[in-house]
Amino acid sequence: MPQADDDEQEVIEFLNELRVVLPGVQVLFAFLLTVPFSARFGQLRPIDRDVYFAALLLAAGSSAMLMAPSVHARLNWRHQDKRRLIALSNPLAITGSGLLAAGIACSIYLIADVLYRSTAAAVTGALVTAVILGTWFAIPLYDRRRHPSGVGPRPPRRSA
Repeated sequence: MPQADDDEQEVIEFLNELRVVLPGVQVLFAFLLTVPFSARFGQLRPIDRDVYFAALLLAAGSSAMLMAPSVHARLNWRHQDKRRLIALSNPLAITGSGLLAAGIACSIYLIADVLYRSTAAAVTGALVTAVILGTWFAIPLYDRRRHPSGVGPRPPRRSA
């Protein structure tokens, strides 16, 4: 039953990847949940409040998307077709990552705007967004185009 073993391994790897991403989402979301209760929140300009609320919604959406595969796996754990789980979960994880990227960018913009005002905030937000989009999306998609079969250069094996 080699395919079943491969599917099981793929699910395990996928869920482990989510375990790496989720703490970051949770920290960002927790931080954003505390912001309105700080003394300076009332001094924010309307645009900053809008950016804050966007960041909060993006972090919440990211949390929902990135947690969904684990919840789905748990609810269907005895009845789960592993291939179907991966097929359903992969777009959720990619969407959740995109929402996280936007939430981080909004958060960076907000903090930079409070500290330095608009020009520096816009530049900082744009730079952070470019780095995230490049490292999270552009490089992997470029690599996939270079190696469409999924077989690319592999690191040398270590001898036992």
